[in-house]
Amino acid sequence: MTDRLGHKQTAAMFTLMVLGREVPNPELQERVGFTLTGKDRTQLNDTGYVASEKVGRTFVHQLTDSGWAWCEAEMQEQTPPPPRPQSVLCSALYLVLSGLGGFLRQEKLRPADVFGVEAEPEPEDLEGRIRIAYRELVKEPRGWIGLVDLRLKLGAPADEVDAVLKELSGAGKIHLVPEDNRKALTAADHEAAIRIGGEDNHLLSIEAP
Repeated sequence: MTDRLGHKQTAAMFTLMVLGREVPNPELQERVGFTLTGKDRTQLNDTGYVASEKVGRTFVHQLTDSGWAWCEAEMQEQTPPPPRPQSVLCSALYLVLSGLGGFLRQEKLRPADVFGVEAEPEPEDLEGRIRIAYRELVKEPRGWIGLVDLRLKLGAPADEVDAVLKELSGAGKIHLVPEDNRKALTAADHEAAIRIGGEDNHLLSIEAP
């Protein structure tokens, strides 16, 4: 029997488990429709289940060893925590998790053996990933995309992305420009910007991705 958490905290825990790495609040918002903030964050930090660090203007979260153990135990529960969820999908999800947990125990595996184990991309492959992400995000040939969207798509360390973008920009392979309408910029846009030549750039275009 686990120390049952609230629905939002439980959803955050399982999301961090599945991703198996550091996850910034903007990515949580994009993937599951909420961020881990306020009492929900501090309580998970206080219990030792989640380690949170403020990077720039946003928090980045990752499961601790205790958090992984909690998720493994929670997967054995066959019903969601109270209060009773309005969606029947939540109850069905717990049956799926229970079945998955039983299979892992049978195979002598832990959740960490399954989730978040994909190989880290080699730095030299990052240019290719940037080009693929650009093609998936752009709406028209040689169109502009926001660096905030690119970074979320890549999920790569900011310093590595910055290094590749600066190299590609210097070689004339990509174009980086500031957003003209500064009032339209969000805190996430400012954080995702890359500074080149004393100017913050927020948009990216690639002529031949």
